[in-house]
Parts: sequence; C-alpha cells; structure tokens
Amino acid sequence: MVDTGDLKSPGETHAGSSPALGTKMAAPMTNREEICRVTKRLYDRDLIGPSEGNVSVRTDSGTIIATPKAKDKARLSPEDLVELQLDGSLLCVDSSPEPSSEIKMHLRIYRERQDCKAIVHAHPIFATGLATAGKSIPDDVLPESGYYLGRVALVPFAIPGTDAVGEAIAQFAKEHKTFLLQNHGAVTIGANLEDAYMRMEILERVAKTLFIAEAHGGAQRLSEGAMAWLSEVGLSGEL
Repeated sequence: MVDTGDLKSPGETHAGSSPALGTKMAAPMTNREEICRVTKRLYDRDLIGPSEGNVSVRTDSGTIIATPKAKDKARLSPEDLVELQLDGSLLCVDSSPEPSSEIKMHLRIYRERQDCKAIVHAHPIFATGLATAGKSIPDDVLPESGYYLGRVALVPFAIPGTDAVGEAIAQFAKEHKTFLLQNHGAVTIGANLEDAYMRMEILERVAKTLFIAEAHGGAQRLSEGAMAWLSEVGLSGEL
C-alpha cells in the first residue's frame, strides 16, 4: 500500500527536518560539486559506464554547467566541467574542456522547458533494455512510477550527438519529464539536480520490477479507481 504522505517530488524536502540547535551546518555544495557527486552516484549504481552519460544544471544566472566529453564520470572534479550559454557558446573558450557530445540535446530541452533546472542522461541497463525492445513503462502498474516519473515517453531513435536527438525529445518535452530513448538510453529532467537524479534511479528500479514481474507471468494492472486517483496526483510532466 502506498503511503501518500511519502509521495513528494524526489528533490522535495520534508518539513520539520531542521537540524538540532548547535549542529554545525555544512556549506552548501556548488553546482559543480553537486554534478560531480551525482555522476559518481550514477556510476556506483550501475546507471552509466565510466565514459557514458552526461549531466547538466541551469544556474541562477541562466548559464549551463555540464559534464565534459570522454571523461570518466566516476572521477570528475569541479574544474573538469564546462560552462556554456544557452546558445551553446563557451564562457571560457581558451581554457574550457570540450562539452559532452550530447550537449545539443541538453540545450534543446532547456529551451523547451523553462522550469527545467537539471538534466540527467544515463544508460540504465533494464530501462535501456525496454527502450531497445521498443517498449516503455506502463502507467497502470506501479503507483510510484506514475507519480514520480509521470507518463514515460518512448522517443524514436536518433543518432547520438546530433541535433536530431534534441528534436526527437522536443516533441514530448512539454508533457513529460522521463524519456526512454530507443536503442540508446534514458533522460530525466528535474526542478533541481537531485530531482532529476532520483527520477533516473526510480526509472531503473521500476524497469527491474517489471522485468521480474514478466518472469512470473506478467504484471497485474491497477484498477480503474486506482488509475483515477493516480491521474489526480501524478501522470503529468509537471516538475
């Protein structure tokens, strides 16, 4: 049974969680530090290989900080990251590393979704397996899936690193926040980086659950009443 009190956005904090008096507050992480932490988590959770995937954040000033091309995502440091304008121009042309080959996809999503503050692109094995088979995540099996992921879009294949990837996602961007890329991987967006990361991890857990359910005769579908409730609390692209 789902505890609806826990159905919060993945990046949302719970009220009443202030530290005790006298507790020393850690300095907040910078965007660059947070990206490095998330890429390490993606690698540790087997959601990417060493040089796979890419992560970006939209800063308060409107620039984009993103992972670089062909770097081990488990060993990134803040100075390895790239900062760009939304038009793709580098802020520090002389000293900046080359951005990820998928930066065009990130920039296109940010242009489509003004509310999007972070993007995670990964290659989670079970979720990518579904995408490679031309299948998506059904809406009517797991309540947590519908709430956290929304309706998962199955995006037609486009050659990685080209404008076509962003163009393919753009068709779904307004109504979705979770995307399976056929024969490629997955993309999640968020109101912040933790939000986008948690959505990717939930996507893979849901895909694993569906895989196990198929081995036991297939997943049981939610009732019409349950789906009516889920439609009220989730199944949207809202962040």
